[in-house]
Amino acid sequence: MSKILVTGATGQLGNSVINELLQRKPANDIVALVRDLSKAERLKAKCVNVEKGNYFDYASLVAAFRGIETVYFVSSSGLADRFDQHRNVVNAAVEAEVKHLFYTSAQRKTEDGSSAIAAVADAHWQTDNFIKQSGLTYTILKHSLYADILPMFIGDKVIETGVISLPAGDGKCSYASRSDLAAAAAILLTTGGHEGKEYELSGNVAYSFQDITGILTQLSGKTIQYISPSPEMFEEQLRTYQLPNETIQGIISFCAAIEEGEFDFPSTDLETILGRAPQSVKEFLKNAYQL
Repeated sequence: MSKILVTGATGQLGNSVINELLQRKPANDIVALVRDLSKAERLKAKCVNVEKGNYFDYASLVAAFRGIETVYFVSSSGLADRFDQHRNVVNAAVEAEVKHLFYTSAQRKTEDGSSAIAAVADAHWQTDNFIKQSGLTYTILKHSLYADILPMFIGDKVIETGVISLPAGDGKCSYASRSDLAAAAAILLTTGGHEGKEYELSGNVAYSFQDITGILTQLSGKTIQYISPSPEMFEEQLRTYQLPNETIQGIISFCAAIEEGEFDFPSTDLETILGRAPQSVKEFLKNAYQL
């Protein structure tokens, strides 16, 4: 049987994809690439093959990819030299003669370096292009923002405070849950006909934070309001919580990108792949806040 290797296998997405694959393939046909073997005990307990590899360590990637037919390549979570890391993965896949590379890219509007989140997003379109030029058979999975980040943005006390305060204006985003993206990945990895395809993996409806307050109001029975302060006022507010500067700037950048429409790409691709409606934002929030 052909083997599927999942990178970033101890991360949230990679681990979820492996769990979905285990519903569709024998464990000995699944390979988990991890940086730290001590964190892979749960994977080993499920009889998944584990290989040690690091995106900065080209030789480790080539060794892990040998004999692998399909690689599910989870983009690096680190920003330092991100594209260089990705280039190592792609080149290693070429050298190891991987038959098919699936890459977790991202939806975006801007590819000229002017996006508010260029530091995060630019590596994606650069990697997409590099993969296309590599000669590999590929499938590019353009992920939307995860619905899973919403509680991080709007806070775990939003029902008690009754306020969402974010400098995102009227910008909309077509969120998808990480669990749905993992389920879709497992389907794509175990079915044919995806060669050379690019999929827009997002919800089929886009929501503003004003829309989200309406959903939370309906679910909780309490009035939730949305305020969009200036980035400067918002930064001052965050500093009172003694958050690291990197965290503060990251939140502000993502909010600016949402306002600019960088993630406003509703699509039916995810629904088509899943064969069902993806989890709605309403359902996600209901579960997240136990409403």
